[in-house]
Amino acid sequence: MLLLAPTIALAHNDHPPVPGFPAVLLAWTFDPLPIFGVVLAAAAYLWAERRIAQGHPAHPVPGHRRWLFMGGLAAVLVALVSPVDTYEGVLFSVHMVQHMLLELVAAPLIVLSAPITLALRAASPAARRAILAVLHSPPARWLTFPLVTWFLFAAVNWGWHFSSLYNVALEHDLVHYLEHASFLVAALLFWWPAIGPDPQPWKMPHAVRLLYLFLAMPQNSFLGVALLSTERVLYLHYVTNVRTWGPTPLDDQHLGGTLMWVFGDMVFLAAMLGVVWAWMRFEDARTARLDARLDREQLERRELGRSRDG
Repeated sequence: MLLLAPTIALAHNDHPPVPGFPAVLLAWTFDPLPIFGVVLAAAAYLWAERRIAQGHPAHPVPGHRRWLFMGGLAAVLVALVSPVDTYEGVLFSVHMVQHMLLELVAAPLIVLSAPITLALRAASPAARRAILAVLHSPPARWLTFPLVTWFLFAAVNWGWHFSSLYNVALEHDLVHYLEHASFLVAALLFWWPAIGPDPQPWKMPHAVRLLYLFLAMPQNSFLGVALLSTERVLYLHYVTNVRTWGPTPLDDQHLGGTLMWVFGDMVFLAAMLGVVWAWMRFEDARTARLDARLDREQLERRELGRSRDG
């Protein structure tokens, strides 16, 4: 997905039709670039899943992981070829929905599907060694270090929203491609150490994962509140792109900030609850293993005592 992320980033539409129901539901862009990237990723996943099922029929890929991966790809399509893409160039709030779909829906779903584990199981021994060598290489270890992924995720969000780059991306398609790719890649790296079941160079304890997500929530909230509380339009594109319908550019910007604040915090809270649930399962499994070991040791001591008495 890191390799496909630049491929599935696409342009925007600055002159959509006036939205009306139900016509707005049919205003899809059908850009071939993201569609090709998503189809390629889906085909690769299904091929790997089938290869594993043939080679290890007793241990196939869990079915829920396929649905998670396909759900992530569906979120990418909704963000980049649906009416969301059609109207993101004229409404900041819709543009915010597009970014949240990439960062807070598509990325965590893809990470939860364990694509690296899938690739390792489907790969040949030589390819598996190559993948593991890349994962444990110094550049990969640095890039996936939790502090780096956390700050990279925050920097991408703050850097795009509070610099001239955001307005440039709205005016130039190539920069817009880069913007979408950076959001998706940063989000994939951010969610991996927190909720990813895949093997990774740095494995955080569950308590640290909770702290990692907890600290990400206020930075998301502050960014949303900053967009909500400003009294001027930050992006001239939405002022010069005149519309005869919808909210004013400033009200639209406030709506976008509210969406980031509320929806983002909800996603982080849900992720934290998921980590707590996984932590409880981990502790239950560890307790069960410890009890089983103690039972075996007690049984061995009893048998040893009986043999001595005999």
